[in-house]
Amino acid sequence: METLNRLPFAAKSAVFKRLAEITDIASLSKQERMMYDESLRKFRDTIVVMEGARLSGVEQGRAEGRAEEQRRIARGLLGVGTPVCTIAKVTGLSEDEISGL
Repeated sequence: METLNRLPFAAKSAVFKRLAEITDIASLSKQERMMYDESLRKFRDTIVVMEGARLSGVEQGRAEGRAEEQRRIARGLLGVGTPVCTIAKVTGLSEDEISGL
């Protein structure tokens, strides 16, 4: 208890809040506890799925950025008269894509 007295108010509040949660969970019936656990699993699964979706969106954004950078480089190389076949080798774009720029 002496350690608890040394904690700032916010930390004490968090400790007591966590203790209250544990006590609430411990007082659940077996069926209520099973429902609680299932609900918690669904909540955690949802968070994981959302995080995965966020990360895949980041990856998609990066891929789109790389593709745009390749097109920008291709336009610059076209502007200085570089042959289309050379630009295709350098950027990885198809010759049709480059011709469309």
